[in-house]
Amino acid sequence: QACTIEDWLKVFEDSTGRDLSQFKRWYAQAGTPHLTVTDDFKNGEYTLHLMLKTKPRAGQPDKAPQVIPIAMGLIGADGAEVLPTQVVEMSEAELTLRFELGAKPIPSLLRGFSAPVILETEQSEAGRLVLLAHDTDPFNRWEASTLLAKSNLMANLTAGSTPATAWLDALTKVITDDTLDPAFRALVLALPSEDNLANACDAAGIVPDPTAIHTARKAVHLAIAQHMGDTLPALIAATATPGPYSPAANDAAKRSLRAQLLRLQTRLDGGTMARAAYDAATNMTDQLAAFGCLLSAGDTTVAAAFEAQWRTDRLVMDKWFAMSVAEADPDDAVAVATGLTQHADFDWKNPNRFRSVIAGMTAMNPAAFHHPSGAGYKFLADWLLKLDALNPQTTARMSTAFETWRRYDVDRQALIQEQLARIAAHPGLSRDTAEMVGRMRDA
Repeated sequence: QACTIEDWLKVFEDSTGRDLSQFKRWYAQAGTPHLTVTDDFKNGEYTLHLMLKTKPRAGQPDKAPQVIPIAMGLIGADGAEVLPTQVVEMSEAELTLRFELGAKPIPSLLRGFSAPVILETEQSEAGRLVLLAHDTDPFNRWEASTLLAKSNLMANLTAGSTPATAWLDALTKVITDDTLDPAFRALVLALPSEDNLANACDAAGIVPDPTAIHTARKAVHLAIAQHMGDTLPALIAATATPGPYSPAANDAAKRSLRAQLLRLQTRLDGGTMARAAYDAATNMTDQLAAFGCLLSAGDTTVAAAFEAQWRTDRLVMDKWFAMSVAEADPDDAVAVATGLTQHADFDWKNPNRFRSVIAGMTAMNPAAFHHPSGAGYKFLADWLLKLDALNPQTTARMSTAFETWRRYDVDRQALIQEQLARIAAHPGLSRDTAEMVGRMRDA
């Protein structure tokens, strides 16, 4: 039968004997809760103070506490787990936990992402390095790696700092540990995206510069490659999956890690190993990974070879169009995208083919889309105006590439507003696109 959320929760109330009225606030209250954690160690007592707050929204100025399950553990400075995972249920706005210990530990909070909240804590770089190296929880180990990567990227971006040797050492130790799941190691090795870094800048009160972000990310990626150096070829060889293609999880995990390692190696050899991998690939995953590496290295022959091989496969060609734009140098990407729109196989009336080129730049190559010349903005606006009469729904969705305009510098804001105004003034503009553009202009 058709059931409501209330019906669904009643099943759990009946089966567990618990009153879930407070849990229902997850459905009734808008916004993501923020969990702020501070700690202290004094006279053998370790204290964790947790405070929950959800930002007010229109019509909901005061937010009541929600039920927050917090899976947590404590790690010693030597990496030993002094408190195995336990779940603490937080049902009030504040909660204080106390532990009798011989030394101050490093807290491992929200293990397994036990609650969909935003965690705010002043954890030190040293503490994150311990979690990266020793935490028994894979999620928090990955989270520590992501935060360390982001802090090193932000330091390079804002101060030109080179990545910390301690982080590079810890990262290399994890990646070379063959007792760890290759899929996990691949996730640890992946750097935050350029859009993620732009969000981080904005949150820190820094006006993001997409060109500088792109440069910083490349510099840090190169530093990782140089630090791992001679270990990369052996690691790549160890991730080979000989024999017939298998979709089994272990083989898929190895292919994922191999793709990340090959991209690092390309930073060092300009694509020599990627070319060998491309030629030897027996499956689409490996071939696409090597193809992306070669495009990023500026290989001028691989695109034609890939096209010749796969021109009759529509889905693979969608990948070819998208990656050709995504991997292009930001200074050249608009020209590359323009050339692709003139390709015989570019059917702009096909939504997937249209998105493959347009989103290849707006979503996958932010430095190109936000190029200081404004060429990326004009390119998008031109194609939105062309598509709108035929497919207003796709046009409206694709126009959201402009929605973060306020976080950029005044010059980029003016360039974006110019294109939004041009779209808004277009005769016969669809209702869908007009509503979306109007909302963005007023934001």
